[in-house]
Amino acid sequence: MDRVDEILAQWNRERPDLDVAPMGLVGRFKRIGQHLSLAMDKTLASHGLNGASFDVLATLRRAGQPYRLSPGDLLATMMVTSGTMTNRIDQLQKAGYVERIHNPKDGRSVIIALTEKGFATVDAAVTAHVETQASLISGLSTQDSATLNRLLSKFLTGFEET
Repeated sequence: MDRVDEILAQWNRERPDLDVAPMGLVGRFKRIGQHLSLAMDKTLASHGLNGASFDVLATLRRAGQPYRLSPGDLLATMMVTSGTMTNRIDQLQKAGYVERIHNPKDGRSVIIALTEKGFATVDAAVTAHVETQASLISGLSTQDSATLNRLLSKFLTGFEET
């Protein structure tokens, strides 16, 4: 039994007229998400990053050489406002992880590029991030992990279909 089971038992006792099974699934998603976030935040903090800064650096890194994107392309991959993105880029530039360079195709715009420091930092962070994630799911067998991944993908698709 986990803590969610205790909560469900209380609701079943107090409100036997309600089917609280959905509460169990949603509650477990929420609690698991909190545990995952705490562990991953700790890993990223050990590299001087937070989730937001890692997201920008990782997006630039996985874009491939030359590790540059327009602010609009960065914005399209993240669910944040343009003001939030500008602030993230400003902070990353102050830390020396990215630089703004003039767009050679349009002198009125800029491209956001990883610096050498940014590249080294995100490469080390993503290695540690993946190791943390592997540790977090280590309690599942390979088969259970594949099954859960398939079911979660099916569930997520229902929210992301347009």
